[in-house]
Amino acid sequence: MDSVEKGATSSVSHPRGRPSRGRPPKLQRNSRGGQGRGVEKPPHLAALILARGGSKGIPLKNIKHLAGVPLIGWVLRAALDSGVFQSVWVSTDHEEIENVAKQFGAQVHRRSSEVSKDSSTSLDAIIEFLNYHNEVDIVGNIQATSPCLHPTDLQKVADMIREEGYDSVFSVVRRHQFRWSEIQKGVREVTEPLNLNPAKRPRRQDWDGELYENGSFYFAKRHLIEMGYLQGGKMAYYEMRAEHSVDIDVDIDWPIAEQRVLRYGYFGKEKLKEIKLLVCNIDGCLTNGHIYVSGDQKEIISYDIKDAIGISLLKKSGIEVRLISERACSKSTLAALKLDCKMEVNISNKLSIIDEWRKEMGLCWKEVAYLGNEVSDEECLKKAGLSGVPADACSTAQKAVGYICKCNGGRGAIREFAEHIFLLMEKVSNSSQK
Repeated sequence: MDSVEKGATSSVSHPRGRPSRGRPPKLQRNSRGGQGRGVEKPPHLAALILARGGSKGIPLKNIKHLAGVPLIGWVLRAALDSGVFQSVWVSTDHEEIENVAKQFGAQVHRRSSEVSKDSSTSLDAIIEFLNYHNEVDIVGNIQATSPCLHPTDLQKVADMIREEGYDSVFSVVRRHQFRWSEIQKGVREVTEPLNLNPAKRPRRQDWDGELYENGSFYFAKRHLIEMGYLQGGKMAYYEMRAEHSVDIDVDIDWPIAEQRVLRYGYFGKEKLKEIKLLVCNIDGCLTNGHIYVSGDQKEIISYDIKDAIGISLLKKSGIEVRLISERACSKSTLAALKLDCKMEVNISNKLSIIDEWRKEMGLCWKEVAYLGNEVSDEECLKKAGLSGVPADACSTAQKAVGYICKCNGGRGAIREFAEHIFLLMEKVSNSSQK
C-alpha cells in the first residue's frame, strides 16, 4: 500500500464557509479511481489528527514539547511510518500547529472557525474535512494526545478495516478497576458495587478486567461518518497495551507522560544504537554565546557547572565528548575550563571533521550524538543518530532535530541532553535483553 511521502508538505486545504451537513457531492470515479477495466484501487485511508489552537487546559498543548518532541509529532511519526495511509492530515486553525505538522511531513486542512469552537465536536471537524476531500473513503481519526501510539497498532487496525470488512474500529485498554455507584443526597444515600461482589472480591490475576475506550483512535468508513457516526455498522474494538495507553489532558499528566514515552514510545523506523560519541558546538551550547573581552584584550566566556557535570557523567559512562566551533575560539581559554575534551576550532566544515572523528573511532553515524544550535549545524544534526538543540537555538536547527532541550545554551542544555542520552541508552539496553 502506498504511504504518504514525507516530502509532501505543501498540501493545504482551505474551507471557505460552513460545509453542508449532508452528503457532499462525490467525485466521478471509475473502478475506485482505476484507469480502465479490472483495475481496482484500494480504498483511500486517510489519517486525520484534529489539533485546534484553543486548548483550554494547556495553551497550544498539541505542539508543546514532550520528551523533546512536539506532542503531535509522536502520533504523526507513528502514522507516517505505519505505511497504511494514502494521506496523513492535520486539521487545525492555528498557524504554529500547521508549521509543525508540515515539518513532520503531514498535509494540512485549515479548518473553519465554525468547527473550531469550544462547543465543536470531533465529528463536526471530520465531516468538514470529508466535504473537501472526496477521494477519502476511510478516516483514521488519531488523537494528538496519545504519544505512545505505535505503527504496528495502526497496521493491524487498517487490516481489520480493509481485509476483515469492519466498518468501524476504535481503541480500548483493559483496566482492573472496581466501580461503585455515586452517592447523591436525597436520591441515593449509600453506594453499591457495580462490577463486583464485595463478599467475593476476585484477585487481579483471576479477573479479566473490563475494556474502556482510551480515545487513541477511531477508524470509520465514510458512509458512517456522513450519517453522523464514528462507531457503527460492523464494529470492533482494538485492544492496546496498557503501557501504550497514555492520554494527556492537564499539566499534571506531563511529567508522567514524558517518562512513559521515553520508556515505551515509538522513536522511528531505525533501531536505536548505543551512543559512543557526543559532539557539542561550543558557542551557544556549551556557552550562552556571549563573549566578554578583558582590558588586555583576552577573551572571557562563561559556562554552567551543570554542563560540566553532564560532560563528566557522559565520559564516566564510556561516551567520548568532543567540542567544535566555526569560530576561532581561544584554546587556552577553553583549556582553562578543565573539561578534558578534544576540540577543534575555526572549522568551516563541521560535518567533515565529525566524519573523520567517527571513522577514527570505528563508529557508524547512529552511534554519534550531536548538540548544535545554528544554521551551520543543520547537516550535522540531520546526520547524527541522536540530535538535540538548546531551547534558544535558531529555528533552522530546531527543525532538524529529534530533541529540543528545555534549557538554553550555556544554561544546562548539555546536562539535560546527557540525561536524555542516558534514558535512551537504557531503552536500548532493555530492548537488547528481550
